[in-house]
Amino acid sequence: MRDTRAAARKSPQTSTREPVIQEPATSEAVSGVASGAEGAEGPEPEATRRAAGVTESSRANRGWWDRNADEYQTEHGTFLGDDRFVWCPEGLDEVEAELLGPPEDLKGKDVLEIGAGAAQCSRWLTAQGARPVALDLSHRQLQHALRIGGSFPLVCADATVLPFADGSFDLACSAYGALPFVADPRLVLREVHRVLRPGGRFVFSVTHPLRWSFPDEPGPEGLSVSASYFDRTPYVEQDDEGLAVYVEHHRTLGDRVRDVVTSGFRLVDLVEPEWPEWNTSEWGGWSPLRGHLIPGTAIFVCERD
Repeated sequence: MRDTRAAARKSPQTSTREPVIQEPATSEAVSGVASGAEGAEGPEPEATRRAAGVTESSRANRGWWDRNADEYQTEHGTFLGDDRFVWCPEGLDEVEAELLGPPEDLKGKDVLEIGAGAAQCSRWLTAQGARPVALDLSHRQLQHALRIGGSFPLVCADATVLPFADGSFDLACSAYGALPFVADPRLVLREVHRVLRPGGRFVFSVTHPLRWSFPDEPGPEGLSVSASYFDRTPYVEQDDEGLAVYVEHHRTLGDRVRDVVTSGFRLVDLVEPEWPEWNTSEWGGWSPLRGHLIPGTAIFVCERD
């Protein structure tokens, strides 16, 4: 089981947050989404490693995030906040990192957030005077963005086919959104390149590729290599009929760099956040124990010429 998947369901953290959306019991359309969320409590799917293409991955992950958005926001909403920009479970905050640039330079900038979830990052960007657009594959995640509120647009769309004109944005960002879940990340990168203006910056974070060699466990059992780093076979969870209900794709560090460059970007920085002493929480396979020994996140800072 991979880190991002575990982050959404396995974390032992507790939360006093109350993000569950109250649904009208008489609405069939809305109750359909709600029943999907309840489905997260059903039988565990089979975990395997097998091929999964672009269409299958997109369909599976849209359904998974719609079903599990409530649980994800309940479990991790307090850590993420309503209007913070947190890049990763290590807790690296854009206030400190300034990977998109100094906060004062964000004023008036058009920013696309990809895989926005409940749009916490977009809310922070709005507070800096930017003009964000929050995009996510999951309708249910965007319902949480509506619940929290904000004055920026919310767009439900696949990141491999962005519904924006060429050169629409000054900046783009993605904190664990889209890139780990698509069969061909170059489709996303080329789309982002297309919608960025010349000189635009795209910053995205993903599970550090090294983590794929280790079991997805926060304790000592997660410190021994158990698989080949070079095995790029996707991690798939499938139902009794063999249909994928969740897919995550592995790329080596070299793959990620080549994807960035061949999609027309310059890689200007690669950030591997260290685990800070203040962070005592566990998030799926992330933990202080592992975080002090092996990297958990890779953040790619890219620019469009």
